[in-house]
Amino acid sequence: MLSTAMNPPEPLPFPDSLCHRCAAPPKYVQTRTSTFILCPLLPQKYAPQPVRACSLFRPLAPAT
Repeated sequence: MLSTAMNPPEPLPFPDSLCHRCAAPPKYVQTRTSTFILCPLLPQKYAPQPVRACSLFRPLAPAT
């Protein structure tokens, strides 16, 4: 079974990945045993994790 969500799952997969802090925003695709982070900007869609550098990264706006 495949599940897709906009909100990150708990516990956060690859907690040091830039994807969690990107304004893109990523989608989290979960199977019974794995979590994948889908990027709407990248042509390959699923970047190898954890992402530590990305030319398309844009930080999320600070919460008000």
